[in-house]
Amino acid sequence: MEIKAIKTEQDYEDALARLKSIFHALPDTPDGDAAEVLSILIEKYEDEHYPIEMPDPIEAIKFRMEQLGMKQKDLAEAVGFTSRVSEILNRKRKLTLNMIRKLSETLQIPTEVLVQKYD
Repeated sequence: MEIKAIKTEQDYEDALARLKSIFHALPDTPDGDAAEVLSILIEKYEDEHYPIEMPDPIEAIKFRMEQLGMKQKDLAEAVGFTSRVSEILNRKRKLTLNMIRKLSETLQIPTEVLVQKYD
């Protein structure tokens, strides 16, 4: 298969099919090299045509709390008071810069997620 830029949806589908057929090729073989180049081209096309938006800050906090098995009271130290955590999670109070820093450290959520605008 000739490797070329992916410009159309059909090119994308063809590239995916080709990658699927050579996915397990050994490195440093013609098919292995083709698989590596195709994966780069496919990733570029997907980034441009199917971008993944960052999650909503409050939803990210809730999700991470669930992953870590945390309750609202567990975030009181990062945010101030348990009642303030409730206000934030219910979108009645906005995050401050200090809260964002502490939540980022506590929950390991990137600050760029937490500083986004939300309603």
